[in-house]
Amino acid sequence: MGNEKTQEEVEKVIELLKKYFSGKRKTTLNRMKHQAPFKILIACLLSLRTKDEITEEISEKLFSVADTPEKILSIPTKKLEKIIYRVGYYRKKAKILKHVSRVIVEKFNGRVPDKKEELLKIKGIGQKTANIVLNFAFGKDTLPIDTHCHRIPNRIGWIKTRTPEQSEKELERIVPKKYWKEFNGLFILFGRTICLPVSPLCSKCPIRNYCKRIGVKRSR
Repeated sequence: MGNEKTQEEVEKVIELLKKYFSGKRKTTLNRMKHQAPFKILIACLLSLRTKDEITEEISEKLFSVADTPEKILSIPTKKLEKIIYRVGYYRKKAKILKHVSRVIVEKFNGRVPDKKEELLKIKGIGQKTANIVLNFAFGKDTLPIDTHCHRIPNRIGWIKTRTPEQSEKELERIVPKKYWKEFNGLFILFGRTICLPVSPLCSKCPIRNYCKRIGVKRSR
């Protein structure tokens, strides 16, 4: 399939998903768009391997006590762990929140940097998190790629990659920039509700006519 034809198909698929999920509940991070960059960063760090509803609940609980890097640093580690204990790997995440907050205070005067290379220099912030912050907090054109955003384009047949990092590069070539800001949210919702990792709901899928179902052994 030529690149031009792929882009045309990508547009059709994204428009169908936009229509299907119009008016439906968005992900926590998508609902937080345009909030303070630090809040988006912290919510993203909390969300790793954690259900969306728990991320939202714990983020709100934490921000009611500490919504700046300075306030995060002022909380004793044990108290921070108690606040966020319902998220996965809460002890590790408490350490990451402390470290990230310290670096932001000491190296960036308390402000979350808006450049990817600066974000990635902070231990605990990876490619996906950096892209989410740049996209959701600063309105920059980035493609945050999580497991759904990596898995589904491979299943559809758009790309053939082994890692989210590889997927990001390939998707940057075929996904029109006008969709970059909403790609992550759409594909996360799609991956959680219909295009499940195992036994996807192909009979209900709004884009089934465009999917090659690569790797799908059983569907519903």
